[in-house]
Amino acid sequence: MLLAAQRKEKIAAMIREDGHAKVAALSKLFNVTEVTIRQDLEKLEDEGICQRVHGGAILAGAGANVGELKTLNQDNLAAKRAIARQAVALIRDGETIILDSGSTTTEIARLITGYSNLTVITNAINIAMILGKDPGINLNVTGGEFKSPTLSLTGPKAAEYFNGLHADKVFLATAGISVTSGLTYPSMSDLVVKQAMIDVSDHVYLVADSTKVGRSSFATLGQLTLVDTIITDSNLSDADRELFRRYNLPCIIAPL
Repeated sequence: MLLAAQRKEKIAAMIREDGHAKVAALSKLFNVTEVTIRQDLEKLEDEGICQRVHGGAILAGAGANVGELKTLNQDNLAAKRAIARQAVALIRDGETIILDSGSTTTEIARLITGYSNLTVITNAINIAMILGKDPGINLNVTGGEFKSPTLSLTGPKAAEYFNGLHADKVFLATAGISVTSGLTYPSMSDLVVKQAMIDVSDHVYLVADSTKVGRSSFATLGQLTLVDTIITDSNLSDADRELFRRYNLPCIIAPL
């Protein structure tokens, strides 16, 4: 069982990712009483992370980013833009690509211009708004449950959208990359969507800045063998580069 501080940290990460959380669901997930979860949420409210509501909590200031179509995570933008430049260089006219939701994939979307007959499938509302004005792009958007912090659509309905589809490439986001834990995320609701993206794609590019390497989040999608190529930035440590080589993980390093 997790220590109280660890559990509270993971609950905070889930709320930042999903924008909300239910007491009953958290109680079942962490195998503790609802009273314990309410105490955790009370502490998180005192820290300014969430606001308690009937049956659970919502992210403090939830939805404030929606009007600006900006994801909440704006850290390491220089690295993410460098990664985006490397990713866009891999896209060809006439292809079908999937852009996962996330701040790095948003930077990729900003650079996708001048293509002919490019089909883009995304579960991110902000990415759809960026690409929707380009006549050279055939844009497809999944259904699903809306998450305001990431401006994304998630859950089983989003995953079902990919049934019977095919993509040449998927550019996948992650919260953490670990040799032991694999690809990890703060929210379980995204796992089924990301697996569906992987299943229909010929080549899986994981786009993640170097701060994600060695980090583990709450929910595990699977081992790094799910990924064909990692695109990261030149701040990647020598030890992590050697680790990728040791495990035969192709890696494209984007210069800053």
